[in-house]
Amino acid sequence: MSSSLDRLLRIMASLRDPQSGCDWDLAQTFETIAPYTIEEAYEVADAIGRGAMDELRDELGDLLLQVVFHARIAEEAGHFAFDDVAAAISDKMESRHPHIFGSETGTMGEKRWESLKAAEREAKGATSSMDGVARALPALLRAEKLQKRAARDGFDWPDTTGPAAKVAEEALELAEAPADKQAEEAGDLLFAAVNLVRAYGIAPEDALRSANDKFERRYRGMEALADDFAALSLDEQEALWNRVKQSER
Repeated sequence: MSSSLDRLLRIMASLRDPQSGCDWDLAQTFETIAPYTIEEAYEVADAIGRGAMDELRDELGDLLLQVVFHARIAEEAGHFAFDDVAAAISDKMESRHPHIFGSETGTMGEKRWESLKAAEREAKGATSSMDGVARALPALLRAEKLQKRAARDGFDWPDTTGPAAKVAEEALELAEAPADKQAEEAGDLLFAAVNLVRAYGIAPEDALRSANDKFERRYRGMEALADDFAALSLDEQEALWNRVKQSER
């Protein structure tokens, strides 16, 4: 084990020491720090997206701390320790790369990777193709994963025609739905939109993230052109929106 990692493990042990540790760290549980774990993963992705390598180094450290934190809590409860976590992922990576660490040949494509993962799930007692798709995933990403699982079983449209028609159908159902059914129909519409985007070979999460960035950039552009953007009429705001769009071309 590297001296840096050993130091981090010792720091966490000190923070969680029942007699001399930090009150805040001692009070934490799996449940209370889980939101921080998710947040740190997103901050890693953000640093990568911006090409900020110095920040990426720091954010990866923050994410590693989360792993160490969870492992320490587990060790104290007698479940497993950090070494067990490292050993488990090492075993998994070797088993998922038999062409590198075993006797098999060939290359690793998505289909082969998913086949190996499916075999692992089956060995753990999975009974459905839907097993193992974490409920805590962002809803958009989970929708895509559920649809991909179904597609591997052949439950998928052959082209974009079917999902495009489904989006139109769900949009109409939302428009006609009574108030107590609108949330359900809105979910169906979003789920159908994910299916359509996926049919074009586009990752919905990436597409929406890009759209978010574009909207934010254009909105900031409108604000920069107006002394008091919120005081403008909708027509005046729309004019600024079109002006910002034109400037990007």
